[in-house]
Amino acid sequence: MVHAFTIQPTSYNTFEDETEQLEQCKEWGLLSEKAAKTKAFFYKGNGMNLPCGIVGFVDKMTAVIEFDNKQLHCIHPSYLKEMQAANYSQRGAGTADSTEAEALELETLQVDAPANVEANVEANVDASTEELEVKKVSKEPKKEKAKKEKAPKLQLPEEKVKMIATVKEFTTVPNNFSDTEDEVIIYEAVSMIEPEMEIGEAWSSHSATLKKLELEIGDKLSFECKIVAKKLSKHPVPYKINNPAKLQKVTS
Repeated sequence: MVHAFTIQPTSYNTFEDETEQLEQCKEWGLLSEKAAKTKAFFYKGNGMNLPCGIVGFVDKMTAVIEFDNKQLHCIHPSYLKEMQAANYSQRGAGTADSTEAEALELETLQVDAPANVEANVEANVDASTEELEVKKVSKEPKKEKAKKEKAPKLQLPEEKVKMIATVKEFTTVPNNFSDTEDEVIIYEAVSMIEPEMEIGEAWSSHSATLKKLELEIGDKLSFECKIVAKKLSKHPVPYKINNPAKLQKVTS
C-alpha cells in the first residue's frame, strides 16, 4: 500500500551506526537519556497507526522515518514525539486540528530544507474537506539577496572530519513545535585538522553529551563531526556541526 501523505526527502543523512541513531533520538527527546537501544515508533493521523523506524535526518529539525512499505517521510521530531502518546488518536487524528498540525509540519520542513532548493511551498488547509494543497511560491526576492552575497562558499567534505573550535557563546533559538527554545552553542576559531581548512564561526545543538563536559566560554575543544552549510536562526553563523564525537577539551 502506497501512503499518499508522505513528504519524500530529496536528500538526507543516514545514521552510520546504532550509536549515532541512539544519540540523535535522545537529543530529539524521542528516547530517555538512560535508553540503551532504540524502540518501535508509530505514525498516527487520519485514523492510521503505522509502525515506522527512524533511519536518518535532513537537518536538526527534520527526521526521516521509513514505513514497512519502504516509503520515506520527513517529519519534525517533536511532532513524531506527540504521536507516541497513547491517547494521540483520540486527541487529534482525523480532525481539522490534526490537519493543521500536518500543514504546519510541511511548511516547517520546506522552510528548513537545504539552501539549493529553489522553490518553497505553502500549505493551505481546508477544514471541511481536510485536504492539503501545496502551491509553489515565487522567490524572486531571493535572487536579490544572492547578488549581495558574493563571498565564496567553502567546499565542505561530506564525511566526518577532525576539527578544533573555541566556545564563543551559549544561546537559544525558537522551536515552533515546543514551548521551550532549543539550546545551542556558537563556536569561534573553528578549523578542520584533517584536511586543514579555516571555517571561522559555526554552531551546534547543546546536546546531553556536550552538557556532560560542563563547557564554559573560552573552552577549546577537539572532536570529529560532519559540518554542513546551515545558518543559525537569527544569528550570522553560516555552518552547523552535526553529531560531534570523541570530544576532548584542549588545554593550552
